[in-house]
Amino acid sequence: MRYIIYGAGAVGGSIGSRLFEAGHDVVLIARGPHLEAIQRDGLRVRTSDREIVSRIPAAGSPSEIDWRGDETVLLTVKSQDTAAALDELLAAAGDVAVVCAQNGVANERHALRLLSRVHAMMVMLPATHLAPGEVVMNAAPVGGILDIGCYPTGTDSICEEVAGGLTEAGFDARADPNVMRLKYGKLLENLANAVQALCGLKGVAGELVRAVRAEGTAALTAAGVDFATESEMDQRRAESAMKLRPIEGQGRGGSTWQSLARRAGSVETDYLNGEIALLGALHGVHTPYNRLLQRLTAEAARQRRPPGSYTVDELMAQAGAAV
Repeated sequence: MRYIIYGAGAVGGSIGSRLFEAGHDVVLIARGPHLEAIQRDGLRVRTSDREIVSRIPAAGSPSEIDWRGDETVLLTVKSQDTAAALDELLAAAGDVAVVCAQNGVANERHALRLLSRVHAMMVMLPATHLAPGEVVMNAAPVGGILDIGCYPTGTDSICEEVAGGLTEAGFDARADPNVMRLKYGKLLENLANAVQALCGLKGVAGELVRAVRAEGTAALTAAGVDFATESEMDQRRAESAMKLRPIEGQGRGGSTWQSLARRAGSVETDYLNGEIALLGALHGVHTPYNRLLQRLTAEAARQRRPPGSYTVDELMAQAGAAV
């Protein structure tokens, strides 16, 4: 199997580097200054105890790759970029096998409209990508938890091979026929990403986060969605040897925080808080907290504002007015 990592940021860069260093055939797809740095100098991956520069082949789009027919694509772009990525992928590679290694739960459904072999991956991988050509991995000795299954359910030989390859490369990966339960559980956790992005790294605990997640739980329950509970998610972490290993001088925010920190111009919250807002609207659940966070993070991204531009009290006041 040749791994095509479509999106070589924090998650994709970490996975691609580990697979490459374990001897697997890997090609990265990146863009802009990040692509230029990788092609010129290699991908630099830092951990708490070492630094590796991986000379991984890298391309700017699927059309630049010589597709052989033995590829599996790990889709690691942000959810707002999925549609464009899939269009490019389909044009260049045809009906290739895809693993949606992304936050949110909408990517798999979109992919299945276009491709016949779609897999879901629940990603717990603490990593940071802020500088071109560099990724920082913040967990050890296991780099992350990467459980995979077919979409919508089941497992197949691709799941088994990918899980085995990732485990060999230093991750905790399992083939799970009900992996979407974990992805919905992860969705509930990711609702706090917007709070961290808007209020800074210390704004991830307290009444606002509890309110956002309570809306999420209510919306999923009303929609009849089966999701892993908080205790189940904690148990999955406890079963793994993944431990946070902070790097001195390196602040670590979640994916939405990193998008604002890089002034990326867009964020994935339409597919996190926005997913809850959508389900709430469809099933009669009021979701003012998630609606507010969705709107404000999109506004902050468009305006290229840095993380931490609000206080928790300011957001609570605005949300309270809509309750």
